[in-house]
Amino acid sequence: MFRPITPIVKNLLIINIALFVVATYVMPNLSAIFALYHIQSPRFIPTQFLTYMFMHADGWHLFSNMFGLFVFGPLLEEFIGPKKLLTLWMVCGVGAGVLYSGYTSFQTQKLDNLIAEFYSEQSPENFRKCIRHFTDKPNPELVEFMDYFDRNPDNENINRESKVVLTTLRNSVLNGNMVGASGALFGVLIAFGMLFPNTQLLLLFPPIPVKAKYLILAYSVYTVYAVIIDNPQDNVAHFAHLSGLVIGAGLVYYWKKSRKSFY
Repeated sequence: MFRPITPIVKNLLIINIALFVVATYVMPNLSAIFALYHIQSPRFIPTQFLTYMFMHADGWHLFSNMFGLFVFGPLLEEFIGPKKLLTLWMVCGVGAGVLYSGYTSFQTQKLDNLIAEFYSEQSPENFRKCIRHFTDKPNPELVEFMDYFDRNPDNENINRESKVVLTTLRNSVLNGNMVGASGALFGVLIAFGMLFPNTQLLLLFPPIPVKAKYLILAYSVYTVYAVIIDNPQDNVAHFAHLSGLVIGAGLVYYWKKSRKSFY
């Protein structure tokens, strides 16, 4: 059975759903303004660390995050209080955005090093190293270009074109963005797992009972795995999810040590 909805959970649901409707049907450019861009992008502004978590890519993205809040949020709010639940949600969301931006900056620096290596020695091998940083499955046009580069490594036109390709791909990284409240939700999930580890939850698929600690552990292990393998084809910001887990766990640990203010 679902618990009665609590004030902070209700307000967060209303705000997120309302903004999704506005961004989808009234102001389509709102998502582009509120999304979190790479910190080197000309579109980046610091307020995006807050606003990105109120935007969602599509209806399923919104539903999955809000359903998680609806399931786990009320009991958590009743236990730790509305102020701490809101603090948990906002700190994990903003913190996940900040840490994810640091992670993407580190990844971009790795790419820049590969590009610099290519510029110092414009070989097909170094070009392929750069491409592999973007994707394990390049599109047919790019595959054809790389094959032609392999056969004509000293062709001046190919060398110039390869620089254009790398510049275009790097710009695509800088102009990419992140939206969604997943970082905040993962903070709520880890808090629920730490405070109610033995609570029985009924999965939807398959419909079997499982203790909260095992469900949250499974989510955590998968998130770590996804960050480690770093699949270029995966457009999910797994590092932001991991950041939400870590920040949420740290907050709960701190609150549990401060018993007077926690209970």
